[in-house]
Amino acid sequence: MTADGTSDESPHVDQDELGFGRVVGQQARGRFLNRDGSPNSRKFGLGTQRLERAYLGALNTTWLTFLGWSLGGVMLLNGCFTLGYIALGTGAIAGQDLAGMTDPFLSAFSFSLAVFTTSDTTPMHAVGATAHWLVIFEALLGPLSVIVVAGLLIARLIRPRMRVRFSESAVIAPYEDGRGLMFRIVNTQPSELSDVHVIANLAMFEMHNGVRGREFYKLDLELDSVQFFSLHWTVVHPITDSSPLRNFTPAMLREAEAELFISINAHEETFSTRVTARSSYLWDEIRWDAKFASVFVSSPDSVITIDVERLDRLETLPDGTTSTPSALERTGPDMPAGRQ
Repeated sequence: MTADGTSDESPHVDQDELGFGRVVGQQARGRFLNRDGSPNSRKFGLGTQRLERAYLGALNTTWLTFLGWSLGGVMLLNGCFTLGYIALGTGAIAGQDLAGMTDPFLSAFSFSLAVFTTSDTTPMHAVGATAHWLVIFEALLGPLSVIVVAGLLIARLIRPRMRVRFSESAVIAPYEDGRGLMFRIVNTQPSELSDVHVIANLAMFEMHNGVRGREFYKLDLELDSVQFFSLHWTVVHPITDSSPLRNFTPAMLREAEAELFISINAHEETFSTRVTARSSYLWDEIRWDAKFASVFVSSPDSVITIDVERLDRLETLPDGTTSTPSALERTGPDMPAGRQ
């Protein structure tokens, strides 16, 4: 039964099919998925998993952040060894005068960096047993650190991924003679995607025999797949008499604490493999009485062009345009008795 009190013929989805489980589906509060597609959940009893999380973080972070952390880590290690050489005294490193260096810190840092990267330290060299042990330890740690950074770099380069940008908001906009739930996506990578499939599910609370529980629905889409995805795609769920959102208003959507889940699966042509992306919209991230603005722009060479910066732009419509149910959602005389 939907929030308007009518029985529901929309396709239900079992919580187990989505991976949430019955207990989680009924008792969890807040969103299930974050906007970036990561699950909004935690698991205890597995330890800190610091190394695993650091590895995943290094793969998923931006290139600027990755390179910054890598360079910062190398500089920090060399700074520690530099302080170690300085702590051993001015006689721990000889040959600074031949290298034209008079500053103790700069001399120690230059020597440390050469040892760390297995470069030639001539004319500087370590003096004393303690200094030599420090050189041996740094000469072992340096190549290992370079191998780790190089391995992460290669893993980032050869890891297939899909970077799909979702519109900031979903929108209930005019669609044909009624309303439609819409969101827009665009591929932000230079590589091409093909055979793109979209699945949209809706979770919301409903009343059943006086008991409030969460129900899951698979939404019928205008198109759930496209062969080519070279520009953008406005995904549309037509709100008709068979939609779980029929006769809904903004207040009803808020009361139902609705959340829209989106899963995208596509063929990534660079690595010739399947890649996925996920996101979600909460009820307060769905706009009413608005429609998406055009993203197309003119091009001097007559090539079809879009401006990705316009992906989130909305055009405001008169109040009640989509916040009021359309005639397509109303019960007709030929509908089954359960929908009357």
